[in-house]
Amino acid sequence: MEELAQLSYTAGADVVAQIIQKKEKVDPAYFIGRGKAEELSLLCRKLEANLVIFLEDLRPVQERNLTELLNVKVIDRQALILDIFAQRALTKEGKLQVELAQLEYLLPRLTGYGIILSRLGGGIGTRGPGETKLETDRRHIRRRISTLKRENEKVRAHRELLRESRYHRGFKLAALVGYTNTGKSTLLNALTGAHAFVEDKLFATLDPTVKKVYLGEGKYILLIDTVGFIKNLPHQLVVAFKATLEEVRQADLILNVMDASHPKLEEHLEIVDQVLEELAADNKPMINILNKIDKVSDKMKIKELLESIPDSVAISALDKSGFTELFKRISSVFEQVW
Repeated sequence: MEELAQLSYTAGADVVAQIIQKKEKVDPAYFIGRGKAEELSLLCRKLEANLVIFLEDLRPVQERNLTELLNVKVIDRQALILDIFAQRALTKEGKLQVELAQLEYLLPRLTGYGIILSRLGGGIGTRGPGETKLETDRRHIRRRISTLKRENEKVRAHRELLRESRYHRGFKLAALVGYTNTGKSTLLNALTGAHAFVEDKLFATLDPTVKKVYLGEGKYILLIDTVGFIKNLPHQLVVAFKATLEEVRQADLILNVMDASHPKLEEHLEIVDQVLEELAADNKPMINILNKIDKVSDKMKIKELLESIPDSVAISALDKSGFTELFKRISSVFEQVW
């Protein structure tokens, strides 16, 4: 729920209340119980809330029923993440991938959306293709999905050519991965002098950036910043961003950036491992980077983390401490091929 509140803030919403219901079985019509839904309706009127976000995935019928009962827009966590991606995608490639993910999510939800959206207006959950008339017939939506999939294949082919070009020029590739908001873009900027967008929000950057890094002694590598991972990343996004995420699978080294100050560090580490396994990239050489040590006042905690997490190095991308050791670790992975 705390992460859902963070995601809501990232999307531009102000969280005015959080509600949890303990229930043995999901209600097929309203997800929560009818009584709880009516209680929620009163709370929305009292707080003048105009949006309700559910942590769990809602079936299209549940979403419609809740919207009718509450008379406010209702979305689930998937729609919220898709909305953030729609805001954050800047390149043509990123926008194309997000639109594909959104349309595939919206297709089974088209019935009744026209009336609901015309009454409730736009905003979070209706950005990107959601702002167009969703009552457009399904055949048009399916045609658009087919077109976007073909475009995505072209993107994948183009990325494959770029990878081959890097390979022939002898460049080794290291991919920055990690849970969202662990400081990957800050680290990329610090290591390369790049100007990747940085913000203390989830999914601040979507579009991958590739930059050259000098490790000393005439040695260079290419460093790529990838989209942040998150627990239960919507399936549509995993599929749509396959071309981007394939960069991780093709990398020679994975740099897993973690927020050393985060209370759920271990859980984040498990999620990153799961995503890497899904991408068939879990057998790659990996360095675990404990970032944001400047935010950890207890230095014993850093020592304990270094002992408990294998192949780890502690740094601060903000003040560039620990970079000498990081470069040494990266060089040791590649020294047999230079």
